Amino acid sequence: MSHADWEAVIGLEVHCQLSTNSKIFSGAAIAYGAEPNTQACPIDLGMPGVLPVLNGDAVKKAVTFGLSVDAEIARRCVFARKHYFYPDLPKGYQISQYELPIVANGHLDIELEDGPNSVTVKRIGITRAHMEEDAGKSLHENFSGSTGIDLNRAGTPLIEIVSEPDIRSAAEAVAYLKKLHQLVVYLGICDGNMQEGSFRCDANVSVRRRGTEKFGTRTETKNVNSFRYVEKAIEYEIERQIEVIEAGGTIVQETRLFNPDTGETRAMRSKENANDYRYFPDPDLLPVVCTEDYIDAIRSSLPELPEAKRARFVSVFGLSDYDAKTLTSSRELAAYYEAVVAASGAEPKLCANWIATDLLGALNKLGKDIGESPIGADAFAGLLKRMVDKTISGKIAKDVFEAMLAGEGSADDIIQAKGLVQITDESAIIAAIDDVIAKNPQQLADFRAGKDRLFGFFVGQAMKATQGKANPDALNRLLKEKLK
Repeated sequence: MSHADWEAVIGLEVHCQLSTNSKIFSGAAIAYGAEPNTQACPIDLGMPGVLPVLNGDAVKKAVTFGLSVDAEIARRCVFARKHYFYPDLPKGYQISQYELPIVANGHLDIELEDGPNSVTVKRIGITRAHMEEDAGKSLHENFSGSTGIDLNRAGTPLIEIVSEPDIRSAAEAVAYLKKLHQLVVYLGICDGNMQEGSFRCDANVSVRRRGTEKFGTRTETKNVNSFRYVEKAIEYEIERQIEVIEAGGTIVQETRLFNPDTGETRAMRSKENANDYRYFPDPDLLPVVCTEDYIDAIRSSLPELPEAKRARFVSVFGLSDYDAKTLTSSRELAAYYEAVVAASGAEPKLCANWIATDLLGALNKLGKDIGESPIGADAFAGLLKRMVDKTISGKIAKDVFEAMLAGEGSADDIIQAKGLVQITDESAIIAAIDDVIAKNPQQLADFRAGKDRLFGFFVGQAMKATQGKANPDALNRLLKEKLK
């Protein structure tokens, strides 16, 4: 039977670390990279007699997320104890939410390319997002025959965002994850650093024959921390499950791990059910009550979200949807663009071209993002100003830009130091044109005999004679007159 006869059913659980200053139930810091066990206080260590105190900022960030995905915010939610025994969980249970999560019934719309100029929008349901604490970390490197435990992460605030099983391919899963990642970073509730574990994904995958409604047995691939690895893990798991079933086997409900070196998943343990965790309300924590005033205050403070910003860039600045999508890919980049437009006086399209092509291209080569740009928005606007007022040509602007990237100063400093001011004096341009024509009689004769392509030759020679400083518009106009 062909693989085309099968359909994948995928749901994603995303652990999103909230960017608070301290842990969800203690005052311990959550800074990344500290020495092992230096950011674990008695509460994180599960010492006898200690009591958790809820971090209000974590609640605010969870509500912020819920509002951004049009979800229902629980007016009353409850923390529960999720019991399992593992060395990196000192209490023997994790404080999470079970029956009454803070966020439920939201959605996220993703875009899927059907062809060169065709895009389909698909809605992915978000079942819930609940608050919980992270566990510690088991370390196996540098421990011969034993395991080290680092409890710095224990108690780090998370929201676990659970999608509906609406995803049908690895490509859809990646589109959803990228959209979700962009959103939580835009909202300022998560730094989105996947390498540091701030945004990681568990992928639930099953397969069924096309046309059937019943779901197959699913596996859960845990803690995948890059978009590429998620795609590879899901693709592998789909193929593996189809091959097992077609060979007469059955899929076992289990937790699996992805090996990026081999591109394969492997079984880790049998999958637990909810009753294995013995959930019950945590007696040390009161229910969380979100009043209407509290929710309305957070709603009124929401930033402009990516889709709304993108639509505004198209309508207000006249950008293409492609340019608008590029420039709103991060909140910092969008702010940088708007600052350049406001300060430069240049056409929004010109600003977009320079930022999307020249600046982002250069930053990509340097391995930097817009927040690390050697050229600030005001300085970049200063460069475009000199193009607008004809001080320099577009060609010279490229050279000035490279010098600015290298840290040689502002556009005005570089223009002054290198004598790059554009020649707008028409008598000087005419003198250069006359000299070029006199030195190239054969090309002049060929041009006048009908070889129009030689016009570009004369433009190039005249630009060379003026060291690229001739005003292009004036040069083209005067050259046409001279070559008649």
